[in-house]
Amino acid sequence: MSALSSRRLISRLHQHLLSLLSPSSSSAAAPAPFPFPLLTRRFFSSDALLDGSQILQQQPTRIIQATPSIMTPNSKRTGLIAVKCGMTALWDKWGARLPITILWVDDNIVSQVKTVEKEGIFSLQIGCGNKKAKHLSKPEVGHFRAQGLPLMRKLKEFPVTEDALLPVGTSIGVRHFVPGQYVDVTGISRGKGFQGGMKRWGFKGMPASHGTSLAHRSIGSTGQRDAPGKVPRRCLASN
Repeated sequence: MSALSSRRLISRLHQHLLSLLSPSSSSAAAPAPFPFPLLTRRFFSSDALLDGSQILQQQPTRIIQATPSIMTPNSKRTGLIAVKCGMTALWDKWGARLPITILWVDDNIVSQVKTVEKEGIFSLQIGCGNKKAKHLSKPEVGHFRAQGLPLMRKLKEFPVTEDALLPVGTSIGVRHFVPGQYVDVTGISRGKGFQGGMKRWGFKGMPASHGTSLAHRSIGSTGQRDAPGKVPRRCLASN
């Protein structure tokens, strides 16, 4: 209904403007009428509401290149994504046994670069592994194909400083670190399944002797007072 009424209004305005611009019988010569779109462009366009001060100037695009640079004490480089393979041990020159963890660093590739001009922060998105397109969502597949990158299994974003930015498609390996360098490692613990209160929450359990029968690893009495009158569920055996 609104579209129909707007069409009628524009039609009436068109007829009115044509009647005003049409030559009269008394005048010898009159200029030809202007086209209707030229007359209504200023009235129905948003360009008349903007002046030069309201138009935002587009900032130049930052060009990121993988060039050697000197890191400062305040520099923060990107991290890597690795898979835990297992544990073993080494012995130092004094014969002390040192347990070590073996990590497998797959092909880590920079999949996205975030800058202050566009996203408000400096960070790098790192991807690793391989995955089929049918196991990824359409936005994820479009994200990889827009950058011309292979489909990856895992993505992780690392905040960095401006001097540690790397272009999209840069491959990072174990040579990203040096021997003897201290690193911070975080990961997801392996699932333990359904466990009792002693393993899951560290309860002491029942006495190992002196009359205890078939309840050595029970958490025992966990009753509360009149308030709250219940046991928190987090203290029970669960997954």
